[in-house]
Amino acid sequence: MRELTRLRRQTTIWEKLDARLKDAVELVQMGDEDLRPDLEAEVDAIAAIVDRLEFQALFSGQYDDEDALLAIHAGAGGTEAQDWAQMLQRMFIRWAESHNLTVEVLDESPGDEAGIKSTLMAIRGDDYPYGRLKSERGVHRLVRISPYDASSRRHTSFAKVEVWPDVAEDIEIDIDESDLRIDRFRASGAGGQHVQKNETAIRITHLPTGIVVSCQNQRSLVQNRETALKILKAQLFDLERRKQEAEISRLKGEDVDAGWGNQIRSYVLQPYRMVKDHRTEKETGNVNAVLDGDLDGFMEAYLRERLGTQQETGA
Repeated sequence: MRELTRLRRQTTIWEKLDARLKDAVELVQMGDEDLRPDLEAEVDAIAAIVDRLEFQALFSGQYDDEDALLAIHAGAGGTEAQDWAQMLQRMFIRWAESHNLTVEVLDESPGDEAGIKSTLMAIRGDDYPYGRLKSERGVHRLVRISPYDASSRRHTSFAKVEVWPDVAEDIEIDIDESDLRIDRFRASGAGGQHVQKNETAIRITHLPTGIVVSCQNQRSLVQNRETALKILKAQLFDLERRKQEAEISRLKGEDVDAGWGNQIRSYVLQPYRMVKDHRTEKETGNVNAVLDGDLDGFMEAYLRERLGTQQETGA
C-alpha cells in the first residue's frame, strides 16, 4: 500500500504538469498579447516544477525511497569528538524535521563528560530518506577552538556516519540463532525507575561478521530484542549489497577502497568559517545554517556527481 500510494502521488504530479503545459500551449496559440504577463508567470511556475522533478529523478537507486537507519560514532579525541558526534546528531534531526520526516532514536551511548559516543536513529517518511542520506556516509571532520580546552587551542575532531536502507520488513535473510551472542543490560538513557531497575536493553553480536547492534528505547526486553534483530537484518543486507557492488567495481578495474572510510566533509569554525565537501568541492561559508540542518545543497551536489560518474562509466 505504501508503494501504491507513492506511485499514485508521483503519477498525479506528472499528470497535473502535463495538463498545465497543454493549457499554456493553447493560450500561446490564441495569440493574445494581453495574456503575455500571465503566460510568463505560468512558464516560471512550470519551470520550477520541472526543476523539482529533475531533482527527484536523481533518486533512481533501488532503495532510495526507503526509510533510513543512520548511525554516528565519535572518533578519537575524547570529549571533543563526542561533542562533535552530538552536534552531527542534532544536524541530522533538524534536517529531517525540515523535510517532515520522523526521527526515532533507537540507541544512544552518552559521552563521558559531554556529547555522545554513538547513536542509532531511524529516519522515516515519504521524502526519499535513504536516497538523500546515503550522501552522508563517511567521516565528518570538525575544526574549531575547543570549548573543553582551558588553553583555548584549536582541535580537529572526527565522527563516522553510517547509513543503511531500512528494508528489514521487505527482505528474506535467515539468521542462525547459534551465530548470535545476546547480552542484556540496563538502559543508560532517560526512562524512569523502570529502565534503571531492569535490564531491558539488548545488545546482539553477529559472530560471523562481528556486527554489533543494540537497542534500549523500548520499555520491554522483547521489544528491544525485536528491534535489534531488524537492525541487524538491515545491516547484513547492506553488507552483502556493498560486497556485490565492490566486486562489480573490481571487475571494472576501479579502486574499491577509494570511497569507503575516508573523510568526506570538513566543517571549519576556526581560523575561518567554511563547510566543504571533498567529493564534490561544494562549499559554503554559512556554517551555522549547515549545522542547523541545511544539507540539501550538499546532498544534491553528491547525487548529481554520482549520476554523472555512473553515466560516464555506463553503470
